[in-house]
Amino acid sequence: MNTSVMIVGVGGQGTLLASRILGNVAIKCGYDVKVSEVHGMSQRGGSVVTYVKYGKVVSSPIIDKGEADVILAFEKLEAIRALPFLKIGGKIILNNREIAPMPVITGACEYPQGIVKELSSKASVTSLDALNISLEAGSIKAVNVVLIGVLAKTMSIEKQVWLEVIKETVPPKFLELNLKAFELGYSYGG
Repeated sequence: MNTSVMIVGVGGQGTLLASRILGNVAIKCGYDVKVSEVHGMSQRGGSVVTYVKYGKVVSSPIIDKGEADVILAFEKLEAIRALPFLKIGGKIILNNREIAPMPVITGACEYPQGIVKELSSKASVTSLDALNISLEAGSIKAVNVVLIGVLAKTMSIEKQVWLEVIKETVPPKFLELNLKAFELGYSYGG
């Protein structure tokens, strides 16, 4: 049976590094892995969606509606947009932050309220302030690895594999920061 993880956020949040870490962890565990990145206006804070599927044999990286085992959401509005893709009994790991899209910035509409409540009524949600946790690690740029740490705690893959992949994937000058961010997320998760 395959595992499907949908990683959603906005440009600049590090969703692509998160998908690379997850994909490399699955490869290291001997799984067939497929990753597909879908960019909106990512360079301008637009939606970024990455599908990561792994298992014995994976024929396509695309995750259809109702298929995602986990939605790893870097932002609340992106989580609600991705909700139709979550399978019944799936999990959402949510950075409880709001990043205003252009229509909100220009005043054309308001940021929707009650997103966490709505998500929680439809799925198992772990909601956290990953930004503040990443600051504790040393930089707001480590939100992605905090969330990967939370995800890792919920999965049946040894912690050591995640640490090895982070060491292999993250540039050396950011390694200590990202290892600390992972540990803080891992201790939060589960």
